Amino acid sequence: MLSKMKLLITCALFFCLFSAWAQQSSNNASITVDFSKPVGDMYPMWAWFGYDEPNYTYMKDGKKLLSEIAALSPVPVYVRAHSLMVTGDGVPALKWGSTNMYTEDANGNPVYSWNIVDSIFDTYVQRGMKPLAQIGFMPEALSTKPQPYKHNWKPGDKYTDIMTGWSYPPKDYNKWRELVYQWVKHCVERYGKKEVESWYWEVWNEPNGHYWQASMEEFFKLYDYAADGLKKALPTARIGGINIAGQRSERAKQWTNGFIKHAISGTNYATGKIGSPMEAILFHAKGEPRLVNGVVRMNMAPQLQDIAAGFQIVSSYNETKNLPVIIGESDPEGCAACGMATNPQNAYRNGTMYSSYTAASFARKYLLADQYKVNFLGAVSWSFEFENQPWFYGFRDLATNGVDKPVLNVFRMFGKMSGKRANVQSSRMTPLQNIVDSSVRGSQTEIGALASIDKKTAGIMVWNYHDLDLQGAPEPVKLNISGIPASSVTLTHYTIDSAHSNSYEVWKKMGSPQNPTREQVATLEKAGKLETVGKPAKKAVKGGNLVLDIALPRQAVSLLKLDW
Repeated sequence: MLSKMKLLITCALFFCLFSAWAQQSSNNASITVDFSKPVGDMYPMWAWFGYDEPNYTYMKDGKKLLSEIAALSPVPVYVRAHSLMVTGDGVPALKWGSTNMYTEDANGNPVYSWNIVDSIFDTYVQRGMKPLAQIGFMPEALSTKPQPYKHNWKPGDKYTDIMTGWSYPPKDYNKWRELVYQWVKHCVERYGKKEVESWYWEVWNEPNGHYWQASMEEFFKLYDYAADGLKKALPTARIGGINIAGQRSERAKQWTNGFIKHAISGTNYATGKIGSPMEAILFHAKGEPRLVNGVVRMNMAPQLQDIAAGFQIVSSYNETKNLPVIIGESDPEGCAACGMATNPQNAYRNGTMYSSYTAASFARKYLLADQYKVNFLGAVSWSFEFENQPWFYGFRDLATNGVDKPVLNVFRMFGKMSGKRANVQSSRMTPLQNIVDSSVRGSQTEIGALASIDKKTAGIMVWNYHDLDLQGAPEPVKLNISGIPASSVTLTHYTIDSAHSNSYEVWKKMGSPQNPTREQVATLEKAGKLETVGKPAKKAVKGGNLVLDIALPRQAVSLLKLDW
């Protein structure tokens, strides 16, 4: 009897272990990539970046990072910055910048100065980059409420403290128009007509929020006069709007629809004619991380809902459905200069949570553009660098003190993908509508992929993502690849995880120094570059097919690059 009981217990234990193994095996990720089935272009909509503090552009670490961003992209990168028209001495601060391009003499006559703004645009153009040139904000001498003007905001302060005299309408719209005319005319003289024709221009930022201290109609007037000055200087210049905040909200939809209708059939405040120039549509999209029981929980859904709402509006008008669409800011949340010390929900920014979120969210931007059939041109990552700030303070930036953070390596991966996007299926990838509705909140992580193929190369980006900012052991991922037009390939496996392409983990192992030695800085700079797992290896391809097995830790991103 006892022997029989032991046998039953042993069988039950074996059954439990087998069931657990079977369940784990069934959850293992299987990814199928068919390069013979293109689903769209692998256009570089990710090659757009922006930031609040324009004077960082020409500073030491700013120049270094811009050079790296330019180098990682196969096409010219577009750069957007705030405060290009703000009055001041050009000394940067958080959420602040100035160029002093417009002042007035004692008699109220305009005095133009292009030195600082030229330093900004020179830095871009010298690197083959293009401005997404923001016509804003209001010079002190033109503001209807000039005082107070310069703010002294710091992390932890009330965000609206930054909204001072620069956020008000002009007291003289003719002077406002003439300022824009003179600026654009100067740019044409300095950089050449062909170069400036390749830029995009836009007016202001988030007028439905705190950045604009006036009505919607007053903003349309601001836009019309700015566009009229621009077109007078360069009729072929491209301008768009409206860079609205929180596009999914009803008020934001009201603003965007109102702007489009005004541009199509409204009376132009500057010319008296019908309509206003509109060569691009711009809006913003942001996620909403939270701190839950001491753990950061990301939320991609609001950001994707903003994008879906913007795409839906653009596609609903015959006059806009083919216009270039630019997501003027597209980020996991709103305030780049709010570090994790004052905003603990932003603690995701230094490590691999930010990089895995970026991979998973950008893949969905392609899918949403496919769904709404829009002319999606770019998504601006509002993430740059902060000069002379503490190391790894938790700003939303691509580098800290000249050392690249893991997230920048995702863009290096994107820079290696080109041609056509290929059909991808994954047993662990969240369906598009599900992630738009509720992000990734299930019991297991998402293991998803994005693939591209060009004439002699192909790439498969794979990520392991979940909203909860937790680490996890490597999981096996099997890739079944077909449609490879070669008998053999060279496989290069790039990855971002806790041990690769990760300066933050190396810095922590050093003891988190705030004054690292020259040798430590050199080590961190090397750790910030995109790394490979092992060396490139030759792989035989049979009948266009190849099977690859990799292990992917939670929050890791890998790029499997095939060359032939």
